[in-house]
Amino acid sequence: MNRPLSPHLSIHKKVLTAVFSIFHRFTGIGLSVGAFLLSCWIIILALGEKYYGIFQTISSFFIFKVILFLWTLAIFYHLYNGIRYLIWSYGKMMDLKIVYKTGYAVLVLSFMSTLMVWLLV
Repeated sequence: MNRPLSPHLSIHKKVLTAVFSIFHRFTGIGLSVGAFLLSCWIIILALGEKYYGIFQTISSFFIFKVILFLWTLAIFYHLYNGIRYLIWSYGKMMDLKIVYKTGYAVLVLSFMSTLMVWLLV
């Protein structure tokens, strides 16, 4: 009588496509927050020197650079994973082996692109 109505989440195997889908949604939310902060930065630029000095102080903190790095990573992850989903919309590359290969390719491309932006720009 005290049994749960449905299996608990802890007994299910973590499927790579489900994890990628969840992170795709998280990065989409993160990109929205980042776009809001980017527009705040533009407003600060328009307000003048005094406010821009405050922004420079905030942007000199290490945590600011970490957040900016993660936002860059989220941009590339969301881009490459979105392309992957777009290809799936056409019914292409749906074989399980290819799904896993493209999943790992998304991770590698995201990290490589982020590093290239941060090292070359």
